[in-house]
Amino acid sequence: MKSEFELDVVSVRLVKDTPLLSERKISSPEDAIEVVGKYLCEMDREIICVINLKGDNTPINCHFASMGAVNHAMAHPRELFKSSILSNAAHMILVHNHPSSNLQPSKEDTIMTDRMIKLTELLGIPLLDHIIVGGDNREYFSFKAKGLLTNSTIALSTNYQTLEFSPIVMVADQGKAR
Repeated sequence: MKSEFELDVVSVRLVKDTPLLSERKISSPEDAIEVVGKYLCEMDREIICVINLKGDNTPINCHFASMGAVNHAMAHPRELFKSSILSNAAHMILVHNHPSSNLQPSKEDTIMTDRMIKLTELLGIPLLDHIIVGGDNREYFSFKAKGLLTNSTIALSTNYQTLEFSPIVMVADQGKAR
C-alpha cells in the first residue's frame, strides 16, 4: 500500500527504430522531401512527422508524431516537441502528407504552424519549415518558401512587477487534490 505522499518514478527514453535518414544536410524543402517525402506519399492516411536537426541542419532523426485519418491528423505540440527535446535538436522541420494530393494547407495546418512558430521560439528550437507533400512526391507546399513562416520575436517582460500569473486552481475531492 502506497503512503499518501509517495510518487512513482518514471523515465522517458528515446528509442531508435529502423533509420530513414542520411547524413545529408537539409537546406531546402527539396532536401527534406528527399529524406521522408517518398515514404509519406505512399501512406493512405495523414501522418505528421518531425525531422530533428543538428545546428548545421544535419538530420538527427525523424519522429512520426501522429497518424490520422484519410483527410486529417492531429498533433499537440507536446507530441511534436518530445523527440526534439530528447534528441537535443537545434532545429526542427514539420512534414506531413495529404493523401488527396491537394497540397493547399487546411485551416488546421495553418493553426498548427502558427502555434509551433510561437512555441519553438519560446523553447529555443526554431521551426525551419512546415512542408506538405502528396501525390507522386514531385510537388509540395512549403510554408517557408511561400513566405508564410517567419519566426516572430516574442517580447518577454524584463520587469517582474508586470508579470501576470494565472491562479492555479486545485479542486478537492474527498481531501485529495487532482
